[in-house]
Amino acid sequence: MSALNIRKKAAFAALPLISLAGLQGCALPGQEPPRLEQAVPLPDRWSFAEAEGQQIAMASYWQLLGDPLIDEFVAKARAQNLDIAQAAAQLRAAEAGLREARGARLPSASASGGVGRDVGDLAVEEFQFSLGADVSWEMDLFGRISSSINASRADLEAAGFTASDVERVIVATVATQTITARSIAAQLEIAKASLANQDDNLQIAMWRNQAGLVSSLDVEQARTQRAQTAASIPQFESDLVATANVISTLIGEPPGEVYRKLLAAPQSVPTPPSDIAITAPADILRMRPDVSAAEARLAGDLERLGVARTQLYPLARLSGTVGTSSFGIENLFEIITGNVFANVSQLLFDAGRTRARRDASRAVSEGSLAAWQQSILSALEEVETASVDLEASNRRVEALIEASDGARNAAILGRSQYQAGLIDFQVLLNVESALLGAQTSQIAAEAARATAFVRLARAMGGGWRMAESDNLQTGNDGQ
Repeated sequence: MSALNIRKKAAFAALPLISLAGLQGCALPGQEPPRLEQAVPLPDRWSFAEAEGQQIAMASYWQLLGDPLIDEFVAKARAQNLDIAQAAAQLRAAEAGLREARGARLPSASASGGVGRDVGDLAVEEFQFSLGADVSWEMDLFGRISSSINASRADLEAAGFTASDVERVIVATVATQTITARSIAAQLEIAKASLANQDDNLQIAMWRNQAGLVSSLDVEQARTQRAQTAASIPQFESDLVATANVISTLIGEPPGEVYRKLLAAPQSVPTPPSDIAITAPADILRMRPDVSAAEARLAGDLERLGVARTQLYPLARLSGTVGTSSFGIENLFEIITGNVFANVSQLLFDAGRTRARRDASRAVSEGSLAAWQQSILSALEEVETASVDLEASNRRVEALIEASDGARNAAILGRSQYQAGLIDFQVLLNVESALLGAQTSQIAAEAARATAFVRLARAMGGGWRMAESDNLQTGNDGQ
């Protein structure tokens, strides 16, 4: 068959599809997610959070704590944390899925070749060679391919925002755990200092008992107080090791080095900024990668619902083959045959399976809408709660600083008066216990204040970078 005849037959076979091409403008559009303000009624202002305050760089908020180890651990976590690595791998998988979906717009082609030889009494002894190629292309008649591509693109965006949200959470967790480690180390030092004082108290009680000035009751009370304080020290040491090990896992290192760094570079509990400027609720939500990820998942599920709907409409496909065969390679291309076939198919009956898949897709999209709305409410809740916690922690620390100062002065006076015989040991025991309690409470309140700052910064969308992808068109530094 001549090449001219092949082209004529191909054109004739494609005629039924030419009219169908004009129907591509009738493709079913994918449903868009509602706007943020439509998903959940957003307040114009915060109910409890104070909007006035210091403007901070949300992309690096932890640096305001002024702790070099927090800066170091956060940098290592961003580079080495395995949860972040898993999220990055999922992002690459979603990117590959988008490339696969885009490939459906183009024709698919395959080639084949073979060589054979007949056997038997009447067989031709020559080898028979054959070559062939198949090409097929599906028309995006009702938007099935477009919706699939849009769904994959939304999945990629969701994976990117999810990876960024993992980073946001990991950064905050590293900062919080380091604050906890600083708090435990400070309480450990307080316990050791109290133990030294109680050693002195026990010695004084024993001297006074030997001199006949007090009964052995003072000695036993002093022993009890000292033993209780000594018992708390191993617990603090164990808690410090456990917290250091948590940090080690977060930064992708084996246990040990973090603990040594905490001991080698002791520092008090970090002091955060007291007041932080909080932008409007709608602006906060746009900086939250988890909210954006939930919105992207909803967009993808709505597109998949569109794909499920198109299964109820006709499917148009154009396919063609070309091939040749001969005895001997030198004559292989003398005769080339081929055909072009246009096909339109329409589902008539499948016992409701396709409609069931459509209904399932609709249910999934409704669930994704609820998940998006839930993420919005959770974000608003986190900002409100963390803001109130930070303000309350500031007041609590101020009160406990005064309490610690008073308890310290009372303890100094109590020791001198007990040595002079002006008070009994029970009074000294009370003031010593009050000092230890006030100092421990102050450290705990300072840690709670620093942790509230980290929670507020995280709730405001701080501490993340847009995960890198060639197919992601948007970017954000968490600011």
